[in-house]
Amino acid sequence: MRDQNLAVVVPKAFGAVRSGFLPATPKNDALRTTNTTAKQTGGFTLAELAVSIGVLALLVFLATQLFKSAATITTLGHKQMDADSQARQLLDRMAVDFAQMVKRSDVDYYVKSSAASPLRNVPQTGNDQIAFYSSVPGYYPTSTYQSPVSLVAYRVNSLSSSSSYDKMERMGKGLLWNAATPTPAPVVYIPIPLASPLPAGDLPSPAPNPLPLPAWPEASSATTNWSDSEVIGPHVFRFEYYYLMKDGSFSDIPWISPHTSVSGMQDVSALVVDIAVIDPKSKVLLGPTADAQIATLAASLADYNSGGMVAGQLRASWQNTLDTNMT
Repeated sequence: MRDQNLAVVVPKAFGAVRSGFLPATPKNDALRTTNTTAKQTGGFTLAELAVSIGVLALLVFLATQLFKSAATITTLGHKQMDADSQARQLLDRMAVDFAQMVKRSDVDYYVKSSAASPLRNVPQTGNDQIAFYSSVPGYYPTSTYQSPVSLVAYRVNSLSSSSSYDKMERMGKGLLWNAATPTPAPVVYIPIPLASPLPAGDLPSPAPNPLPLPAWPEASSATTNWSDSEVIGPHVFRFEYYYLMKDGSFSDIPWISPHTSVSGMQDVSALVVDIAVIDPKSKVLLGPTADAQIATLAASLADYNSGGMVAGQLRASWQNTLDTNMT
């Protein structure tokens, strides 16, 4: 028997086959040459860039205006709060002093009045002043002379050489309730006037001769340095008050007919106070002439007019003046 060698001829085009299966014939597309050139990349035109920049600028402008408006509102809010805090502190202090006012017919008051002579006539043009006795502690010369009675007075200082110029001041002069000693000064009784000479209608009959002089004339002055006082409204530049009478009317005369004198404020139910305040930031913006400008502004604010003014009308008049005089 003869051995016979068998050979398997594999076509060269298919290469070696390990699994015993012939690979599928490649498609004709796979045999084609691949184009290696990159595709052309797209970009923005000049018109598109211009529109984009314009929209962006508009958005930035709107955002800037929004922040500016917010900053303005915040600044105005802070200024309003600064002014309100000063006004509230001052009005609260006044409320305490007025509530403790000594209402007696044998003591004098320095209050405004438009009554015709010979009755009490104290017209106060511009900033008002008031002085009265009140059962509140004051400044006493020594610790051994203490009492609950003080001479209380309010004014806007008009002394241009003073450091408290155009500021609200409060006097709290501690007094003795009896006349045991002449010093310190005690509470004085009519016919001795408090701050200004008594009118003929307030003098007893017969009238004393000579007429007594005011015990504290400084309390009626707007240009004299006050003793026993303090600045209570550092940015208050206008002060006006009038009376709410017991019959519900408003007046600048502190009594109702048939009465002819203050006589312990018997006809007055309450005092209505209007004040004008400038916040510290706004005052700084006025520059070195701030005091002169504030004095001019204060002079432009009207006085109380007893000819039919109602509650809130004076304040509204002041606000209108401020709104139309922004310069």
